[in-house]
Amino acid sequence: MAEKDSAVIADDAPKYWSEQGYMPGGVLREVDYATQSRGLDPMFAGIKIVDCDTHITEAPDLFTSRATAKYKGRVPEVRRVNGVDRWFIGDRNFGSLGGNVIRADNNKLLGRLAFPTIEEGHSGAYITKTRLQAMDDMGIWAQICYQNSGVTQAGSLMSLGDNDLAVTIIKMYNDAAIERQQESGDRLFTMAHLPLWDEKELMAEARRCIDMGLKGFVLPDTPERLGLPSFNGEYWTPFLDLCSETGTPLNFHLNAAVDPNALTWKGFAFEQTLSVVATMFSICNAATLGNWIVSGRLDRHPKLKIGLIESGMGWVPFALEALEHQFDEMLASKRAILNRRPWEYFRDHFWVTYWFEKVGPQKLLDVIGEDKVLFETDFPHPTSLYPGVQDHIVETLGGYSPEVRKKVLQSNAAKLYNLPF
Repeated sequence: MAEKDSAVIADDAPKYWSEQGYMPGGVLREVDYATQSRGLDPMFAGIKIVDCDTHITEAPDLFTSRATAKYKGRVPEVRRVNGVDRWFIGDRNFGSLGGNVIRADNNKLLGRLAFPTIEEGHSGAYITKTRLQAMDDMGIWAQICYQNSGVTQAGSLMSLGDNDLAVTIIKMYNDAAIERQQESGDRLFTMAHLPLWDEKELMAEARRCIDMGLKGFVLPDTPERLGLPSFNGEYWTPFLDLCSETGTPLNFHLNAAVDPNALTWKGFAFEQTLSVVATMFSICNAATLGNWIVSGRLDRHPKLKIGLIESGMGWVPFALEALEHQFDEMLASKRAILNRRPWEYFRDHFWVTYWFEKVGPQKLLDVIGEDKVLFETDFPHPTSLYPGVQDHIVETLGGYSPEVRKKVLQSNAAKLYNLPF
């Protein structure tokens, strides 16, 4: 990796969550927890609802508790700086602990990204026992979990200048993930991270994670931003072959390559900017979808499974219609590498999620495909579907047959992630 690229990405982790998101302010929404978290609605009896986008805050001792003598004092640790809990590796600031707007008393903070200290937020963000209780209260059986902080961001780890330490940190994260999965009784499934910058270690850790029983990988949508080869390059072929052959899904969480802040008007307050940024992050999943569809990669790896997570679903028909048009207008010369049409690629390879939407699940499910849509809450992040999870599912899926409800809420996720139910 070029030295200038290392300098660019070295600050990725501290910038992962905006500093303004922890400043005083915001509006506290009082939650009538007893009525709004009443467990599984009778309409969904017999369905194990899988929440396909949630976040686990990395516990403060996740790395220090696993460090051997060789790594004591070198692995990530949490320090409180100016009233905000932050990750550090040595003297390097790796940013905050991530988003958690659910307070310890179950009320919800609006207009901010998180409470500044881990104690102020809901302990279910990082403690398995209380997480499972919160899931029971929301009527959720299982959750697909993603990182919360930037401490395992590939770009920042690459810039440490210590490959052995960087790879070890990734392995510790994945070890904690399988321990959590087992402790939860196969209800919390954390997506694995990989040392993307080291081809040998990438393949070794991918195989180890699959053998351990982890259910998928989370990847950057544009690895070239990290100074790595594009997914177009042969660097990724062995890994993609492995995922295709084993049925292990790739997950692209939002589209982090796009900076929606550059699209917002100057002079906005933090809350105004955040509302536009959050919307654009979801819509920009159309770029991730389009890149894979036009690449030819999906013909080379015909069993590859891809989750577009925290994506929303309402934009999908427009994006695919646009790609169908461009296939005719722009891609006539690429017929040798593109053996299918955009809708066919989507139905063969992709899944999308919904949470806040009503029009998408109520009006577009048959268009997008009842086999292609997953449900999520984004707990405990800003914009999470909390409280009133069951009320929203009843409103959006209540008009469908029990068979369709079970597909969207359980079976589609079980197929994508090879879940044991």
